[in-house]
Amino acid sequence: MHHLGPLRPPRPLHRRRRRRPLHRPRRRRRFRPCNPNKKRISSGKVGRCSLRPERAAEGGSRLPDPQPTLAVVGSRPPRRLDGEPTHPLRERTDSSAPREDRLIRCTPVANPPNPFESRHAEWLGPPPIARLEVFHDHSRSILSRNDSPDLPFRWSVNPYRGCQHACAYCYARPNHEYLGFGAGTDFDTRIVVKEDAPQLLRKALFSRRWKRELICFSGVTDCYQPLEATYEITRRCLEVCVEAANPVGIVTKGFLVVRDIDVLTRLQRRASVSVYVSIPFARQAAAAAIEPVAPPPDRRFEALTRLSAAGIPTGVMVSPIIPGLNDRDVPEILTRAARAGARWASYTALRLPGNVAAVFLDRLKAAMPTVAGRVEALVRGMRSGELSDSRFGHRMRGSGAHWKAVEALFELHARRNGLNAQEADSEPCGTPPRASESQLALFDLG
Repeated sequence: MHHLGPLRPPRPLHRRRRRRPLHRPRRRRRFRPCNPNKKRISSGKVGRCSLRPERAAEGGSRLPDPQPTLAVVGSRPPRRLDGEPTHPLRERTDSSAPREDRLIRCTPVANPPNPFESRHAEWLGPPPIARLEVFHDHSRSILSRNDSPDLPFRWSVNPYRGCQHACAYCYARPNHEYLGFGAGTDFDTRIVVKEDAPQLLRKALFSRRWKRELICFSGVTDCYQPLEATYEITRRCLEVCVEAANPVGIVTKGFLVVRDIDVLTRLQRRASVSVYVSIPFARQAAAAAIEPVAPPPDRRFEALTRLSAAGIPTGVMVSPIIPGLNDRDVPEILTRAARAGARWASYTALRLPGNVAAVFLDRLKAAMPTVAGRVEALVRGMRSGELSDSRFGHRMRGSGAHWKAVEALFELHARRNGLNAQEADSEPCGTPPRASESQLALFDLG
């Protein structure tokens, strides 16, 4: 007989399962130092918005290859959405490249410290070049409700987050910080795209609860920024509004709006539409310094002319008015807008909430050092010594003698050029309360 060794006890028919605790203790996350030489792909989740890097220019990783040295200040690493480019954009090195491509490629990374992060990065050497990165947004809704008494619309559609126009004064820059980005070059080059916007808008507009209210395009971005030429999200959303016969108001700096004249004409027949072109500067030199990637003023006036010739109601927004910088341009802007066929005109005062003040003042001092001090003093003068006023009823207009003179100047030239002679079918997005008629007494000749 062969020795089989000790016999094992019989195996139970039913295994006894372990009881799992109802509340599993959370493991503490260990933050490992980032290796600048190692490229990695990660994704971030912010609320209900899932952000995933879709494509970026070559070399567009957040932590660059070892040339610049990065010093991190704070208590814990910041939340990042770094990624190796999956579909690189083609870079043009010749002079035939579009102006916005050339400007984005030569802009170094510069972001003020994010107030929602406990750490921020400071470059000990020259910072790397900011590269264009596109992220997907999988939101569950596209209509944003506005409860501010300063704005004459309740609903807005923002097909993008961030804006390639890179306007230094843009009040929407702090919204980018909620996503873990910066309010500086991140707002200009790290763009979030809502590709599901047309489907979400169709679902909302064809709901029984929808009352065909005015929708504004857009509140915290420009719906006709350069990326719209590729994705055509705004155009598809407007086609949904045509099907639903829903009124629309558009505010934009983009010349690309003339591409959609056919859709806007059909929308005007079925419901109503108005397009307000934002033109805060009449001089190209000042516009190129403060809003470097936006179309030149001449192109925006051309867009006004072509839209008006197609029978689309148009208006001009002198927004924002920056005392000491573009307030003298008001008469020329209103005169040229009236000749281009604009029916209405509106304006807002410069407001610099949060880190917008740092971005604007840095850009102003770098581009116009001789007038930067005077402009800052005048801005503080119309804001009671501050750079911004967040109170409803005050944030879009200033105070003081200088601002009252600007309001009177605007109303005078608007009346002379026949602007605002008839009420708008759909009010512009961001129109401030009208100045009282008593302010015109200075120019009333009889």
